[in-house]
Amino acid sequence: MSCTSCSTATGGKPGGCKSNGGCSTGGCNRMNTHDWLRNLPIADMESACKVIEVSFSQGTRKDFFRNTALQPYEKGDLIAVEGVSGFDVGEVSLTGEIVRLQMKKRNVKEDNPDMKKVLRRATDRDIDIRNQNKAREPEAVIRSRAIAKQLKLDMKISQVEMQADGRKATFFYIADGRVDFRELIKVYASEFKVKVEMRQIGARQEAGKVGGIGSCGRELCCSTWLTDFSSVNTTAARYQNLSINQTKLSGQCGRLKCCLNYELDTYLDALQHFPDNCDVLQVAKGNAFLVKKDIFKNLMWYTLPDSNKQYPLSIERVNNIKSLNQQGIRPEELEPVDLSSKTVEKEPEFVELVGQISLKSLDKAAADKKRKQHQQGNQQRNQQGGNQQRPSQRQQGQGGNQQRNQQGGQQRPNNPNRNQQGGQQQRPNNPNRNQQRPNNPNRNQQGGNQQRPSNPDGKKE
Repeated sequence: MSCTSCSTATGGKPGGCKSNGGCSTGGCNRMNTHDWLRNLPIADMESACKVIEVSFSQGTRKDFFRNTALQPYEKGDLIAVEGVSGFDVGEVSLTGEIVRLQMKKRNVKEDNPDMKKVLRRATDRDIDIRNQNKAREPEAVIRSRAIAKQLKLDMKISQVEMQADGRKATFFYIADGRVDFRELIKVYASEFKVKVEMRQIGARQEAGKVGGIGSCGRELCCSTWLTDFSSVNTTAARYQNLSINQTKLSGQCGRLKCCLNYELDTYLDALQHFPDNCDVLQVAKGNAFLVKKDIFKNLMWYTLPDSNKQYPLSIERVNNIKSLNQQGIRPEELEPVDLSSKTVEKEPEFVELVGQISLKSLDKAAADKKRKQHQQGNQQRNQQGGNQQRPSQRQQGQGGNQQRNQQGGQQRPNNPNRNQQGGQQQRPNNPNRNQQRPNNPNRNQQGGNQQRPSNPDGKKE
């Protein structure tokens, strides 16, 4: 319900049903009608349509007015028209030849003498007066409902529409039966100081005036394009194999949804080739009762009295059983259609424009990255723990060094080329070997020269 031309309307407000900006297409107006004859050239100006369609209250009410001055008006212009003892301000919704089609649709004659006239273009003063009177409508609704409740009338005031000059007010109400509101009109006239007009509407018209979003996610049909409200009953739901659930089948107006009638004709055409009078089939196990008809698969579902299982039968099989029953023969089995043998379509795998991507490789890369981060965290914790333990090892002094030398001496015999006996005898002779390392940088060379004679093979350790 918005367009690009009004998305950047005055004040930077967004477009939509609030009609914040001017729009040549009328997309921001309720009950909008596309003028597909707008660019049609007119050969004779005398035969051109002199009637224009004007919408009030953002399209909730529309009426026809005669353009006696033959002034050119465009869609969306605000004009002042004749009202009850004054004037009213509305928005031009249609002009040109398409107005004649709309008048024919609503059974309005073009030469009707009672048709009101267009006065002028709306001035700034007219618009200011209209805005002031429109601001009184919400308070009038609350007050009028309280008065109707005090008079104990079985009715509901749905909406109050003020005329632009504030001399007339139209009260839209909902009632199940006939209401005697003669006393109510007197109270309203003295309370609001206006001429009162009472107009009864239905629940569907009220939903169209209030508006809203349906269960389908779109705006209500009654508030956007639907003008004629046909009766809807539960038979339409049964033909479409819908469960009779009042909560799901009801709209915001509390009545059955109007969209139940949209596909009803298609279902009726599809059900013509299904056999009639096949609600009960006689078989050896008992009577099979019809549950539903599937027009998409051309199947009829039956159930037997001994179980709750449903059996799908083809139309040909149903006709055969029906012909056998007419001859007094009961078949042994229903012979239902095997639906499990049908192949299930495999969903296509994800394919990128540059090629296929394996999600396993992405998972492996994420796992490797997580493992590396875990290892780095362990190394940092080990380094911090080693720095904390080093002072305690240094305080041990010579005893700790001797313990490490003994462990080293026990591991060295694993080398078969080393003299085990000499190595074990020489290492205890120098208990301060590790302490002398920082003071003697050439210790390793001297120690290596001293140990070489102890190796009979002359090999390096």
